[in-house]
Amino acid sequence: MPFQRRLLLAACFLLLVAAVLAGVLRRPIGEELFERAASARIADAARGAVTSDSLRVYLCGSGSPMPDAARAGPCVGILAGPHRLVIDAGSGGPRKLAAMGFPVGGLEQVFLTHLHSDHIDSLGELVLIDWVGGEGRAAPLPVAGPPGVERVVDGFNRAYAPDRGYRIVHHGEAIAQPAGYGAEARVIPPPPADGGAVPVYEDGELTVSVFLVDHAPVAPAYGYRVAWRDRVAVVSGDTVYSENLVRAARDADLLLHEALAPAMVRTLRDALDREGAANTARIMDDILDYHASPVDAARAASEAGVAALVLYHLVPPLPRAYLQRAFLGDAPGHFDGPLRVGVDGLLVTLPAGSDAIRFDELL
Repeated sequence: MPFQRRLLLAACFLLLVAAVLAGVLRRPIGEELFERAASARIADAARGAVTSDSLRVYLCGSGSPMPDAARAGPCVGILAGPHRLVIDAGSGGPRKLAAMGFPVGGLEQVFLTHLHSDHIDSLGELVLIDWVGGEGRAAPLPVAGPPGVERVVDGFNRAYAPDRGYRIVHHGEAIAQPAGYGAEARVIPPPPADGGAVPVYEDGELTVSVFLVDHAPVAPAYGYRVAWRDRVAVVSGDTVYSENLVRAARDADLLLHEALAPAMVRTLRDALDREGAANTARIMDDILDYHASPVDAARAASEAGVAALVLYHLVPPLPRAYLQRAFLGDAPGHFDGPLRVGVDGLLVTLPAGSDAIRFDELL
């Protein structure tokens, strides 16, 4: 038998053996891989719970109300040293936050920018995760926002009341502590329209300030400035270009600013109109006048002197990264610092005592 033929037969035999072994060992190999992945994920979350000398901003939702398989609704997690906060709880955001390794349980407060459905529709899930996660809660989770937040919180508390009972019976009161169930509303009165950011929450080296933005007819609508030690992150909420936001974001390290690409939305509007979807086409037209464009966001960031800009609450959805440049349009010409189109899973780390800004994609 020629050498080449023997070599070919040997190779085929080895491939057959490998295939058989792969089938036989598929289960134990899978179990081993899962155990390693689970251990790593839990260890990462535990490390995230340890006090860090950084202000860390977790983009757990970069999307909008428009369907987007890659993006949850607006959601931002904040780790400021030992402090844990969340700003907005858009659809799917809490699950993305947990998947990023954000420590489950122990939230100090949730802040809502406004009461549009896409910013609150996973609030119940966030409150539930925080109630039974970590070491559990002994008191309801404070949820702060504009007037009307009390009705929103009451509604979620009522909707989750049956689930509360099931979990207490199933897990026991030591884990699902009855006194820690649900949320407690804290109304933030509207600050001055042109007064920049006004402190509404202070704890040690952490200060959270609120400022008015323009999202008419939604009013009041807020943005938040989070300052910890010498680092500052600002979250715009939904707004058009706003001089008050520029004042509030002055010299911040990071600005998360919402963005809508007008040309792309008009393209969608026209296509919907041609297909006879008049109502949806009208909605596309309506949203053009109460959201900022990428150029507006870049102008605001430049005028405020912020160090880095991340766009979120993206309209329309971007199914491919290749479309990001078209989405940005002329925005890069209006801002000299790092400018990124946000994605779910983006972590921005701002170490204290430094000008460094680190971007990591965790999902």
